[in-house]
Amino acid sequence: MGSAARCAHRSGWTHATGESHCNCCGTRRFTQYGALRPPGLPQAVATADRDPRAADRSAALNVALASRRGARRSAWRSPS
Repeated sequence: MGSAARCAHRSGWTHATGESHCNCCGTRRFTQYGALRPPGLPQAVATADRDPRAADRSAALNVALASRRGARRSAWRSPS
């Protein structure tokens, strides 16, 4: 177990621009995360044009296939 795992950080912290250091064990805590965010607003990602009814057809096909399997294997079967 390292010294950071046992340290209670009671000796205080030294603060610098964007980070703080524990005076005892040297643990660093980052206080500004601006470098992780690119400047400006995020760009919208446009998906390729798709058939708006494709999801409906896919769902209908899944229901039809489930009904063909029979009531004994269907997840939609009501309890008896």
